Amino acid sequence: MSRLQYTTESRIIRVMCSGRVDLSFVLRAFSNGMDGVFIGGCRFNDCNYSTNGNYHALNMVLLCKKLMEYIGLNPERLRIGNMSSAEGNLFAEIMNDFGKNVKELGPLGKSEGIEGLALKSKLEAVTNLVPYIRLVERERMRITTQSEEVYHQFFASDEFKKLFDETIGQQLAISQIIALLKERPHTTGEISKVLDLTPSEVSRHLNSSSRQGLVRYEESQKCFALA
Repeated sequence: MSRLQYTTESRIIRVMCSGRVDLSFVLRAFSNGMDGVFIGGCRFNDCNYSTNGNYHALNMVLLCKKLMEYIGLNPERLRIGNMSSAEGNLFAEIMNDFGKNVKELGPLGKSEGIEGLALKSKLEAVTNLVPYIRLVERERMRITTQSEEVYHQFFASDEFKKLFDETIGQQLAISQIIALLKERPHTTGEISKVLDLTPSEVSRHLNSSSRQGLVRYEESQKCFALA
């Protein structure tokens, strides 16, 4: 059975604004075995706290979807919905639809073809980078225009893809390798297979990590280990 985790502002608005839902919350839910995460917020331009927290939540969700794509998870496992506290029927419809979609996707990682160790390593790698990702998002990926369409356009643009690859992509690949090597030493081929990276990409990241003193090559075992 698929498992869901969600937070909503519809009936429990005094508990949490959707703008306070941190990236680490979503990653923790997936790391704890949730197959889908739903975030409910106020309607856009109708924020109960007048802080536009729902736009901050949208920004976080769209970025998190890109991170999920990068590590091989289906981004449809994460959804944000916006409604007023009087729209209980709409909330029920959205949750029923989302639950149906997650059930069709199946258990986290299994339908994506990611084994348990690789899934754990990938999620740990992203989680470890959250402070860095927050900084990059705040300084280079934060949109000031309060328009849902503008947010979606930006995160689907070539500009964002280039920015993501330059700032987060490389660090995330290295973080995945470090997380994997915490389990035990691995060869370049093993890392390539588990993380679905090409051998040349793995070698490049290992060389970079070696220069930083993060990993070392074990000559006797012909594999890499943490320094």
